[in-house]
Amino acid sequence: MDNAIIISTLSAAVIAGTPILYAALGEIICEKSGNLNLGVEGMMLIGAVCGFKAAVLSNNPWVGFLVAMLAGGLFSLIHAFLTITLKSSQVVSGLALTIFGTGLSSFIGKSMIGIPAPVKFSKVAIPILSKIPFIGTILFHQDVLVYISYMMIVAVWIYLYKTNMGLKLKAVGENPAAADAVGIYVSKIQYIHVFIGGVFAGAGGAYLSLAYSPAWLENMTAGRGWIAVSLVIFALWNPVRALVGSYIFGGLDILGYRAQTLGITVSPIFMKMIPYLFTMGVLIFISAKKGNRNIAAPGALGVSYSREER
Repeated sequence: MDNAIIISTLSAAVIAGTPILYAALGEIICEKSGNLNLGVEGMMLIGAVCGFKAAVLSNNPWVGFLVAMLAGGLFSLIHAFLTITLKSSQVVSGLALTIFGTGLSSFIGKSMIGIPAPVKFSKVAIPILSKIPFIGTILFHQDVLVYISYMMIVAVWIYLYKTNMGLKLKAVGENPAAADAVGIYVSKIQYIHVFIGGVFAGAGGAYLSLAYSPAWLENMTAGRGWIAVSLVIFALWNPVRALVGSYIFGGLDILGYRAQTLGITVSPIFMKMIPYLFTMGVLIFISAKKGNRNIAAPGALGVSYSREER
């Protein structure tokens, strides 16, 4: 097989995996606080449409990206209010957020369907690093949002494992009653990190409409939000593993489009199913291993904390 085809395919896998990576990082941060947000798909769609509209109006992709992050964060506060303040079911709230986000994004973007983005994030080669054989073209000849995602991996890892706030976050996610007893404001920690999770999801949506496929299409996330949720489990709530997992999912997605180029004779329709089949396989595997402490979720994940019930 031609080496250029392999490099091109792997480079495309990085691009395809980047929106999933952003969303997965946000969900990791959110779930570390003990709050399960299944509204990632809806937040990504809101980020995609708001980011695209802002970029069209301002003629500046950075304005679009920032607006998308803010929109995703603000949208996530609906879930935060329902689950943290009102103690509603986190599963039901997340599903409602996805449904609401899908409908609202379609309404907001109805007039922009088919309009090409006047501005977008284009590929920029990093000097020296892009000249590294094989790896250079794959990792360092991308757009700036891909490079930002690399930095976010490092930043999130340091935040979770090397900072005082990361320690508080873990304490709240594992045992909110104990955290509350030592003076940690549980609700505040959860609100902040649900919001941050929404910001990352909005960024993932913006990547779709401003870099990956610079335009607005209804439901353009195509299930990537759900893949991000399952990827969090696949990555064992670890941002570095999320990086690897995102590119695996991205590569599986790209195979559906490049099967013939790579000499794969399997039906393209079946190839496009592979990322979702893999997602189900991951969930089945994790469910079978749920008794293993090494792959356990945060102890209080999905359970709304009420101080009066301590």
